[in-house]
Amino acid sequence: MGKCHQTHFLSHWMELTNGTTVQEFILLGFGMDQKKQFLLFAFLIILYVLTLVENSTIITVVLIVPMYILLSNFSWLEMCYVTSTIPRMIFDLATHNQVISFHACFLQFYLLFSLGTTEFFFLSAMALDRYLAICYPLQYQNIMSPHSCYILVTACWILGFLGYITPVVFLSKLSYCGPNIIDHFVCDLIPLLSLACPPLGNAPLICQIIVNILFLSNVLFVMLSYGIVIYTLMKSSSKGNCRKGFNTISMHLLVVILFFSTVGAMYLIPVGESHLKINKTITLFYVAIIPFLNPLIYCLRNNQVKEALHKLLAEISGLIMTTITV
Repeated sequence: MGKCHQTHFLSHWMELTNGTTVQEFILLGFGMDQKKQFLLFAFLIILYVLTLVENSTIITVVLIVPMYILLSNFSWLEMCYVTSTIPRMIFDLATHNQVISFHACFLQFYLLFSLGTTEFFFLSAMALDRYLAICYPLQYQNIMSPHSCYILVTACWILGFLGYITPVVFLSKLSYCGPNIIDHFVCDLIPLLSLACPPLGNAPLICQIIVNILFLSNVLFVMLSYGIVIYTLMKSSSKGNCRKGFNTISMHLLVVILFFSTVGAMYLIPVGESHLKINKTITLFYVAIIPFLNPLIYCLRNNQVKEALHKLLAEISGLIMTTITV
């Protein structure tokens, strides 16, 4: 980091120690040299564009060939999720303007955690969908009707965004008198709590309780659902159905393990200030890389989605050829 940036940060810190209330925060980011920052900048742009393209493709396929309401909404969620952080990261890397206002910081924190919690509920909803499809195949179409799917999707969005209202209110009401330097690239729960001035009251405990409830309740529900599914498949007399079922849920379980394990490692087992680089790497993984991998694992590995995609591409190719010949 250059001397001018260090001087700028030092002047901010000196102002705040003289009793000024924090009006803005400074995101230190990864603290890389310029060459590594450029590589990260290029990597994030490519990853962001590919993630938007993947999920937009899935949404388009579902709109043209109505099916998989959960998957289409999951794709919308992933697009919103990466947009809550990556554009800001790209902007900071390009301009070296690491200052973020107090309100913008808490808005990013609320959106990031609300969208992440919504993803918890969507993974639970998808686990429920697989449970019903495999354990109650004859009743599945009636239970998971389009109307039921829309109710389930609406519940996921509402619960996800209600869950973090209380932590955001508690955190924003704390006193931030300095310093204002966040050694991270996003406004995250742990760095914000570490910058708050005493007394913190019950805010840390309430935040931890809410995080634990939202995380563990969904993890337990998903584990129970897939546990019953696996037990049902192992009891199945048809080897073909058993193999097909395991092939389907293996992709779902991979998504669940990737997301829940990284988030759990970050918030249920905090690694402390001596492992800030590990914190940043884990955060980068679940805010940028997992949303890129999810469409490939969860959607594009689905045979019916692939067939619908091929049909869409064939129609587009036919339309192009017709336009050219005319």
